Amino acid sequence: MSLDALLENIDKSRIPRHVAIIMDGNGRWANLKGQPRSAGHAEGVTAVHRATEFSSDLGIEYLTLYAFSTENWNRPQEEVDTLMELIGWAIERELPELLANNVRIRLIGDIARIPESARMRLLNAEKATAHCTGLTLGMCLSYSARWEITEAARRLARKALDGEISPEDISEADIDASLATAGIPDPDLLIRTGGEERISNFLLWQIAYSELYFTPILWPDFGKEAYAEAIIDFQRRERRFGKTSAQIQNQ
Repeated sequence: MSLDALLENIDKSRIPRHVAIIMDGNGRWANLKGQPRSAGHAEGVTAVHRATEFSSDLGIEYLTLYAFSTENWNRPQEEVDTLMELIGWAIERELPELLANNVRIRLIGDIARIPESARMRLLNAEKATAHCTGLTLGMCLSYSARWEITEAARRLARKALDGEISPEDISEADIDASLATAGIPDPDLLIRTGGEERISNFLLWQIAYSELYFTPILWPDFGKEAYAEAIIDFQRRERRFGKTSAQIQNQ
């Protein structure tokens, strides 16, 4: 189905506020084409551009991308170095268009571990777009949910030791505020490309009630049509948050 036809099937009044994506399949895409894995990562940057543009056009407020996990540091050093260089270069190249489209960058993860050259480019983009009020593009880099939750526990433990809070009074809101995603609403929809059907240590706290959508499409091939199909599938679902269908229908 064409993109125009798919767009006609999207209910503009029920657009998810926050979409998170596990971008999987760059390496397999390159292998299928007989190219080095770096070619797949480069093509993945183009897919990021498409997803960001489409999210902004639809009026999605937050798009959070799993770009580089804590576990990814264990990959071959050559691939890690290539990825870091590519991420820094890509964000610098995209910055003028991000600014023109009122897109704000939000870095999420253990950014201090990222090599200085790429880190400076990323931090510059975050600072340069801080005033933007359109789509917030969350870039999860050197990130894992267990790292994030552990860091949140440490922050709260320090506050308890300092007498700022009582352990018995710690609430879900306190944990939310201590996470790397503080201030960002939980994802309504989590998409994973590449055919795998697992979460891979991504936003484990935040996706408690997210709708999950898995597609076999490899990330470099994930275009606007595939994104639209994911949105349509999301809109077919009834989100009950522990309530019954009757309760939802009577609201």
